[in-house]
Amino acid sequence: MAKAELTVAVIGAGAIAGRHFSAVAELEGLRACAVADLNAERVEEAAAQYGIPAYLDYREMIQRERPDIVAIALPHYLHKEAALFAASNSCHMMLEKPMALTVDECDEIIQAAQIGEVCVLVGHTQHYMAENIQAKLMIDSGLIGDLVMIHDVRHTDYFRDSRPDWFLEKKKSGGGILANLGTHSIDKIQWLTGSRVCKVNASISHNGNRGDVEGSGLIYLELENGMPASIVQAGYVGAARNETEVIGTKGMLKLMTGDSLWLSAGGPYERVEVPRSVSPFELQYMDLLQAISSGGDTGCPPSYGRDIIAILEKVYASAVSGKEQYMDWS
Repeated sequence: MAKAELTVAVIGAGAIAGRHFSAVAELEGLRACAVADLNAERVEEAAAQYGIPAYLDYREMIQRERPDIVAIALPHYLHKEAALFAASNSCHMMLEKPMALTVDECDEIIQAAQIGEVCVLVGHTQHYMAENIQAKLMIDSGLIGDLVMIHDVRHTDYFRDSRPDWFLEKKKSGGGILANLGTHSIDKIQWLTGSRVCKVNASISHNGNRGDVEGSGLIYLELENGMPASIVQAGYVGAARNETEVIGTKGMLKLMTGDSLWLSAGGPYERVEVPRSVSPFELQYMDLLQAISSGGDTGCPPSYGRDIIAILEKVYASAVSGKEQYMDWS
């Protein structure tokens, strides 16, 4: 049974840490207890802002503070190590996406969480964003009829100077724009349709001015329900774009996550009013709290996070081989 108030420690004091602390501060039953980061100046600043102890070593933090929940907001290549240590110390986890670098690493985390009997929520925020939630409700209601296809487009300056170097090192990040933003698109498509990817074709380019990761990709997916979907992402200089077009037999949705939602029932797109609720991070923590209390799974359990990494591995395999790849979900 969950305690009346659960403590939360954050590993990583980068930009995303503030969203975790803000969500914890807003929710009854949660209290921030500590933060850890190797950057002394950054962690001291975060600790002072939130009135909590600062640590340079997250292991020391976990062993001394004994937090109920650990939020892991580290570079991707450090996810597995931190998650295994948290699980071994009976800490529930809010684990930022991507879950880990490889399927094998994901399997290690899943096993450790089972042994430690802890709940894990993998931070696929697409499930908790207002426009996406409304779009899924409309799709599930049959408003746009049977789904025909999805086209997802993301353009951003991925190699901008402000992006930390580790993002652009494949051994640390797992890949480029497709590993970081493409996983959001894969997740969004599966979640909106309620169907898993079964077939993958992909092509990528490496024209960035930094690092060794891909800067663009085009992915063709086929879902288990037979529906096709495409993902087009470019990380070079150009006009920013973030749109998901969902096409049905009775209409179309244009989803601009974090901005707006539009519906066409045969004519021009018209804006849909989207109910506002708490922030996506608050919804994630509410989900995790419910799972801890009930002993059930979160809305984004580690098994699902593993599926996303499995699909990403097939994306890269297709791009390298030039051949279609098939998912084995057996």
